This record gives sequence, structure tokens and C-alpha cells, in this order.
Amino acid sequence: MQNVRGNHSTFRSGRHFLQIPGPTNVPDRVLRAMDMPTIDHRGPEFAQLGLDVIEGCKTIFKTKNPVVIYPSSGTGAWEAAIVNTLAPGDRVLMCETGHFATLWKGLAQKFKLQVDFLPGDWRHGASPEEIEARLAADHERAIKAVMVVHNETSTGVTSRIRLIRNAMDRVKHPALLLVDTISSLGSIAYEHDGWGVDVTVSCSQKGLMLPPGLGFNAVSDKALAAAKANTTSRSYWDWHDVILQNKNGGWPYTPATNLLYGLKEAMAMLTEEGLDNVFARHLRLAAATRAAVRAWNLEILCQNEEEHSPILTAVLMPDGHDADNFRDVVLKNFDMSLGAGLSKVKGRVFRIGHLGHFNDLMLMGTLAGIEMALDLATVPFEPGGVLAAMDVLKGKKGPITSAPRGSVA
Repeated sequence: MQNVRGNHSTFRSGRHFLQIPGPTNVPDRVLRAMDMPTIDHRGPEFAQLGLDVIEGCKTIFKTKNPVVIYPSSGTGAWEAAIVNTLAPGDRVLMCETGHFATLWKGLAQKFKLQVDFLPGDWRHGASPEEIEARLAADHERAIKAVMVVHNETSTGVTSRIRLIRNAMDRVKHPALLLVDTISSLGSIAYEHDGWGVDVTVSCSQKGLMLPPGLGFNAVSDKALAAAKANTTSRSYWDWHDVILQNKNGGWPYTPATNLLYGLKEAMAMLTEEGLDNVFARHLRLAAATRAAVRAWNLEILCQNEEEHSPILTAVLMPDGHDADNFRDVVLKNFDMSLGAGLSKVKGRVFRIGHLGHFNDLMLMGTLAGIEMALDLATVPFEPGGVLAAMDVLKGKKGPITSAPRGSVA
């Protein structure tokens, strides 16, 4: 038997460690739930499944409003948020927090939106103060939407959405608030209704513990009204068509039937653990990871203590050492995948994913592999990161750092 990952043909026992920040490890329970015969997506059995997952999503997004589920990637959910609420020529305010914020900007520009892009250094989240200043200066109220990535997967920085909503409210600006939770939903506390978000964008392969293939839009009444008045052409992504069919548990086109079985099971797992416990688990694992990185005397990319991501940690390599070469050492020696640095930080950063179906011992295996690989790759570091993480997990290093202020309830 051969291992067919990439170009590596050497057999390895045990499971591959997938420590990228998504797609994440899919739990066996979810895999078994998806292992079902194909059924009639117009029949009564599927209609009940549809109703179950549509209602269950409201609990995860913390909303009483519709959650639209698409057979799509997160990029499709980005596009859906744009074409339902905005029209060519509309002005929007976005923030440069990293690679994915930049990609969303590029998508917005393809739809002929005028993007005001607040510059950033990829080490901090979106600034509520800068957003407030830009909106206060918009006397004509020309800005139609503020678009922010909640958790920037490329940098390990979490923006403070609640504080951004507070800033918008202080200046009484009518812009819609569109938030990307692609890597945060189900792992970092988030409240669509409570934080006054108009469109929440997400997908299946991160905190929801599914394979790629489902995109989501949670939508406020204000967003629905904007979509109704919007004349932008759309068909596949049209919220109103989907919501109308969803009332009977159906879709206006063929849905991703077996992924919906998995979604129902994944939401059951999150509910059984309790969402607050899920969020607390991610905070613990993140704090232990940061303790390890600091003990190694390496630098964390995120510079604001209030914005450290609970679901991944981006680590800067010392000068003269390439992060991709290091990742290759990790893969070849320990059958573990770490996240690559993207665009501006390519080769300078490796990313440790610690989200989804993940526990203390899985983290310790991850950190042990990294510490051994640092030695093998002759990266200058101080040993002891694994022990430092163990102390955090055992509760010997004081209270765990709280989640980013304004990003959780």
C-alpha cells in the first residue's frame, strides 16, 4: 500500500496530521452521516432534512432570520452577498487585514463596486476607529456597505466585529455590515443578530467540520429589503428564490444532498458539546499554541493581544529561513501539513491550525512535530515549547487569554 499524498510514496502508519486552518479534519461521525444513499431531493424525506438543517443553522449563526445555504465554496457565498445587496457603481468600505480580505476586494471590483480599501499591515485587524472616521466623513452617505473579514485565515488575526458595529451606530451611518466568518463560524463566538450584522458569509470546511461544498449567507431584515430593491441581475444566488423554496424544505436547484446529512450531524455535535464550550476549547488550544511559539523564541504574526485568533496561529520564520522549506521538512518527516504563508507573507510564515474537531492531545502531537522539525531544519529556536503548552493545558500558567475584545459575546 502506498501513501499517495503529493509526491510522497512512502507508506506511513497512523493518520495524517492535517493542521492547516481549513479544510479541517472531518469527524468520523460526520463521515458516517454522509455515507447515505442518494435520495429524491423533491421527496418528503429530503424535505424534512432540509427543514432540519435550515432551522439548525439559525442556532449556529445566532439569528432568527433566514440562513441561505448554497452548493458552493465560500467564494460563492461572497458573491451571493454582493449581488443580492449591491449594484455596479456602489461604493463600499473594506479593510486590508490579509490575503482573504484582499481577495474579497478583488471580487467586489469584478462586480464594478467602488472599493475604499483601508490599508493594513497584515498584523492587525480592522480598526473600528478608522472605520468610524471614514463613515463620519461620508456626509453624502455614499458608502453602501462595510465589508470585514472576521477571522483572517492568512494572518491569525481576528477583527472586533461588535466594536465595528458600535462605531457605525455612533455616526448613525446607514451602510450595511457584511462579515466574512468563513474560518470563524462554529469555532469563535459570533452573533449575527446581537452584533447587528446584515450579511454573514460562511462555508462548510472550517469550524463546521465538513468537506468543502456548502456556502452560507445569514441575512438581516435590512439586507432582505436591500435585496428586494436591488436591480442587479442574479439567478443562482438570488436569496428570495432560495428562501421561498426553503419554506417547504427544498431548493430551486439540486442541493448538495449528502453534505446536508453531514451538516445536520456536525451541528448536533456542536450542540452536544455546547457552543460556549466549543469556543472555550478553542481559546485554550490557542493559548497553549502561543505559549509554545513564545517558548521557542519565535515571533507570532498577530501583534495585538486583543486580536489573537482562537483557531490558528501564524508564526514568522527567523531571517534567512524559508517557511515553505520548513513545512516540507515537517511533511516528509512527520506526515503533517501546516498552512503556508500566502501572497505578502509567502515563505515568511507558517500557520498552525487548531480548530474544528480537535483536542488537547492532537495539539500536543502537532506541537511536538513542529519542535522536532525546527531542530531537523536547523531553525534557530529555544527548546521547551511543548512543555510550555502542556503547562497551559494543565492550568499552570494562569488564566487563558480572553478572546479578541468585541469579537465574542
